[in-house]
Formats: sequence, structure tokens, C-alpha cells
Amino acid sequence: MTIRVGDRIPEVTLKRIREGMETVDTRALFDGRKVVLFAVPGAFTPTCSARHLPGYIENFPRFRSRGIEVYCMAVNDPFVMQAWAATQSVPDGLQMLSDGNGDFTRALGLEMDASGSGMGMRSRRFALYVDNGTVRGVHVEDPGTFEVSSAEYILDHLPG
Repeated sequence: MTIRVGDRIPEVTLKRIREGMETVDTRALFDGRKVVLFAVPGAFTPTCSARHLPGYIENFPRFRSRGIEVYCMAVNDPFVMQAWAATQSVPDGLQMLSDGNGDFTRALGLEMDASGSGMGMRSRRFALYVDNGTVRGVHVEDPGTFEVSSAEYILDHLPG
């Protein structure tokens, strides 16, 4: 079942690279914070690299001025996420999270089968607004679209 407004973020571990490889629990990432989590089907893919991530980079100061953390997630390994962040000049503070096995993506009910493109299981393109571990906004793209998960759209549709 797909995550809905009012649901708690499922408890799963993700990976990220900072000073080294870290395992982070979603409770630690989301509890006590306001967060926009956006997910992409894959690092280095055309729309993700040309439009999705760049929009969040450009608007990162606007999110931060509103007290909102920004996390980017993909079903890629943490080294790929780190390399993608470097090529995109991701600012400090915008966290690049690896859901390498897709456990979190499946727990959210937002997986898609991309085996036809040779990529296997991936995340659908989406953005969630989470306040203290509870989902307050769900914005999931239809396949092949990029309309409701952009940074600009999310900034215009934040609750309150």
C-alpha cells in the first residue's frame, strides 16, 4: 500500500557517505524535523540530473529558510549517490541517501519495475513532506511525468 498523508514514515535503514559510510535509521532522519524527501528513479539519469536534483539545489536556501531539511534518495548504492552529488555540486546539508536494496522504497509502496530498461526495481519519482516523522504531503509523479515533485511545486504546496 502506498504511503498516505497522516502515516508515519516506516522504520528502515539507509546509507549515506559523509566522513565514511554511515547507516542511518529513518526515525533518526525524520523525527523532530521538517523534511522534504524527494526520490528519483536513478542517479545520473536524464530528467533527474537535468531538472529534478538541480531544482532542489537551486531552491535549497528557500527550504532551509523555512526550517525544512532536504533529502534526495535513489535505489542506487551510496558511492553512486556520492559521485552524483559531486558532479551536481550538491550543497552541504542536502543529504544524498542510498536505498540500495529498495527496502525503504518498498516500505513506502513507491517502487516501480524498470526491468524493461535494464534497471530492475527502482523508485517512482516523488516528493514527501514529513513533519516529525508523520507524512503531511505526498506528491507522486505519473510514469513519464515531471509535474508534482519539483522543488518549485513543493515550495508552493507546503501545508501551513
